[in-house]
Amino acid sequence: MEEVFVNKVAESGIITLNLEDYFPKEEIVVFDLKEYLFMGLILKEKDFRAALLKTDWNIYTDKYVAVLCSTDAIIPMWAYMLVSTYLQPLAKDVVFGDEKNLINTIFIKKLSAVKAEEYLDKRVVVKGCGDIQIPETAYLEITNKLRPFAKSIMYGEPCSTVPIFKRK
Repeated sequence: MEEVFVNKVAESGIITLNLEDYFPKEEIVVFDLKEYLFMGLILKEKDFRAALLKTDWNIYTDKYVAVLCSTDAIIPMWAYMLVSTYLQPLAKDVVFGDEKNLINTIFIKKLSAVKAEEYLDKRVVVKGCGDIQIPETAYLEITNKLRPFAKSIMYGEPCSTVPIFKRK
């Protein structure tokens, strides 16, 4: 008599949501205002504007750009705004902060587009332990998005999950 193996995970109706699918595939670069400061500390408006005009902005085309100043200089708000006017038409997205801030912002934007209604009364596993380190922000965002709709939310793999939420 032949023994039949049943894949209980496949039959469970569990939907796996892999946050790696939302990780930016485009290159991430940092634009540091430090390079445009006099003696690395002082922003001189005329020199700053002239230096920005000479910058090859095309190198930022279709990239995610984080804008920051890595020195302890006082940077006027308009300087960040001015940099953004050069980057925005070319870059995929422009965000204030470091690479981590940029990745968090990208996740929030991408996950905001998830149609949570499609998970109504579904059992969802948010995949963990992948090849890419996913920021905590993404896990919080997807949980907040799914909780009003999903029947249950779990973390891990369909064969080994940690229960997060279950509607009663």
